[in-house]
Amino acid sequence: MWDLIKRYWRTINRPSAYFSLGFLTLGGFVAGLIFWGAFNTALELTNTEQFCTGCHEMRDNVYQELQGTIHFTNRSGVRAKCSDCHVPHNWTDKIARKMQASKEVWAKIFGTIDTREKFQAHRLELAQHEWARFKANDSLECRNCHDYQSMDFTRQSPRAQAMHSTYLADKEKTCIDCHKGIAHHLPDISKAEGQ
Repeated sequence: MWDLIKRYWRTINRPSAYFSLGFLTLGGFVAGLIFWGAFNTALELTNTEQFCTGCHEMRDNVYQELQGTIHFTNRSGVRAKCSDCHVPHNWTDKIARKMQASKEVWAKIFGTIDTREKFQAHRLELAQHEWARFKANDSLECRNCHDYQSMDFTRQSPRAQAMHSTYLADKEKTCIDCHKGIAHHLPDISKAEGQ
């Protein structure tokens, strides 16, 4: 095995006897473009609703709940899909979130939440992870669609007007502080520590 690695290293490390530097540079550039295109396409495919609901854990639990909310069906016809709320839009944050979400693959492989009962048992923990993420990034995904500067407070209920005018200017509060359970059922938070 070690000899094979040494042989490949010598081959890669040696100047090319058959191809010019220009050809190798151009070939590397084209290969990089193909890799980037394939990588970006695969990344975007993982942001589709079809991908997100491809496993029964999501389709039978949280996706069913989403269908009964204003984020799914409303008078304007604008609908949020899973990635709108759970994947940041800017590229650097998106990559970081995808790496973080790779832990969810382990849960799928090991069957951590493969039944409704297991999902309900872990629901509070899963929700707390999302709440903490939203709190840490100042509810960035909410703010991609909901802009404080564009809110018409006069069209909101008196309670919403008071809360939004008070708390949205406060840098300590963010959307998720008040809007937990807006798209999915709230877990039993009586078992939560520090709530």
